[in-house]
Amino acid sequence: MNPPNPDTPATLTPIPALSDNYIWMVQKNHHAIIVDPGDPAPVLAHLGSGITLEAILVTHHHQDHVGGVLALHQRTGARVYGPRHEKIPHCDIPVGQGDRITLPGSGLQFDVLDVPGHTAGHVAYAGQLDADQTVVFCGDTLFAAGCGRLFEGTPAQMLQSLGKIGHLPPDTLVCCAHEYTAANIRWALQVDPDNAMLQARARDTARLRAQGLPTVPSRLALEHQTNPFLRTSHPAIMAAASQHDGTMLDTPQAVFASLRAWKNKA
Repeated sequence: MNPPNPDTPATLTPIPALSDNYIWMVQKNHHAIIVDPGDPAPVLAHLGSGITLEAILVTHHHQDHVGGVLALHQRTGARVYGPRHEKIPHCDIPVGQGDRITLPGSGLQFDVLDVPGHTAGHVAYAGQLDADQTVVFCGDTLFAAGCGRLFEGTPAQMLQSLGKIGHLPPDTLVCCAHEYTAANIRWALQVDPDNAMLQARARDTARLRAQGLPTVPSRLALEHQTNPFLRTSHPAIMAAASQHDGTMLDTPQAVFASLRAWKNKA
């Protein structure tokens, strides 16, 4: 068996599923990796002949992320990696903070990050598509211009989780699991109406959606410039949250909690 060719470019594909989910597929060296398959059918439709499904990576236990795991595992034999502290339909290798996944067929590696908040045991997977391109599969933790609801975690946990993702390289491709960008931007403009980068992003998002195209992946640098949840120390964001709450908020955690409550009602 020939070793994987490190020079073969990896392809990254967001596969639409269910109502607004994306199942992420990475293909390299005739091997594929799938992230958060909520439905097996679109994955099987995208697997070309001669492509081996090498691994399934799961970020958290919600059904729209795990609904296709067992069927795909039984159909392909792909090894399933999932969060150590959550129950999913099938898991071969439980993972958590500090673990590194090495996939010999594709030659890809991913570091596991614990990112609780949306769920208690949520994880993310950060790795290199090639020598120059970092990618993070962040499930429902960080969204384009938004973040996940706090179903099982606290504002402090989510803020720390977002900070962990936020310290990845600025050109990191942020591969979130839902097409929420347009709605998130409409809300973000209420928080940060004078942000020219956010205004431009709104126009770009409207153009992409009018063409039926995905708005993700985004780049982490763009999230730092336009996502209120990554800007909780910025004076304009702190002022907007304080005005909305009717009280002075002077810590990132207090600002984040205010923003998340605000977004929940948007």
